[in-house]
Amino acid sequence: MTDSVIHAVIFDFDGVLVDTEPLHHQAFCTVVAPHGLACDWPEYVREYIGFDDRGLFQAAFQRHQKSLADADLQTLVNAKANEFIRLAAAGVDPYPGVPDIVRNASERWPVGLCSGALRSDIEPLLNQLGLQATFGVQVTAEDVPASKPDPTCYRLTVEKLAALLQTPLNATQCIAIEDTPAGVEAATGAQLRAWGVTHTHSQTELSAAERVFDSLPALWKALLEEDKT
Repeated sequence: MTDSVIHAVIFDFDGVLVDTEPLHHQAFCTVVAPHGLACDWPEYVREYIGFDDRGLFQAAFQRHQKSLADADLQTLVNAKANEFIRLAAAGVDPYPGVPDIVRNASERWPVGLCSGALRSDIEPLLNQLGLQATFGVQVTAEDVPASKPDPTCYRLTVEKLAALLQTPLNATQCIAIEDTPAGVEAATGAQLRAWGVTHTHSQTELSAAERVFDSLPALWKALLEEDKT
C-alpha cells in the first residue's frame, strides 16, 4: 500500500457511471403491469432507487399490499433482467467524465464496483464503455443476501480488494461514490467515506454523505486535491 491518503475508490454503477435508472424504471413498469401495479417516475425515485431487484419487487408489492411468493419473486427478477437487457441494447449514456475518470482513478488507486444491479445488467454496459477490465473487484446483487442500505456489499468489496492486493485495507480510508441515500447508508455502515453525486438525488437527500458534488468531474477534482493532503 502506498502513502496515499486514499487507499481505494469504489464506484456504484447505476446513477453514478451511467444514466440507466430510467431504463430500470421502464423495465420494472413493464413487468409489474400484469400484476396490477403502476409506478410513475417520482414514486420510483422516492421509494425504490437503491434497491436491488429483489428488494425492489418486495418493497413495491408490500407498498401496494400485494402478496409475493418466493417463486414469483424470482420470476419477476428474471423477467425484469431480460427486459432491461433488451432496452439497454440500444446503448446507454455515461455521465459526463465517464469513462475517463474511472480509468484515471484506476491508475492512481485500487478501484472497485459495488452495485445492487445484476451482473447480467452491468457487464454488457461495461463492455460498451470499455471498462470491463478496469475494476479489480466487482460486487453485484448475486454476491450478497440483502441490498443497500445493508452494508454487506461494501464490506465484501473492501475484503475482495484487500485479497486482490494481498494487503489489509482500512475501510475508513476508502471512498465510496454513491447517488442514493440507501447507497450512502450502506457505505457509511461499512465504515467507508461516502461521497455523493447529485445525478438522481438532491444534495439535501444525500446530506448523510461526507461530501456531495453536482458532477463526477467536480468530484474527481476533489479526489485529486484530497490525495495531496
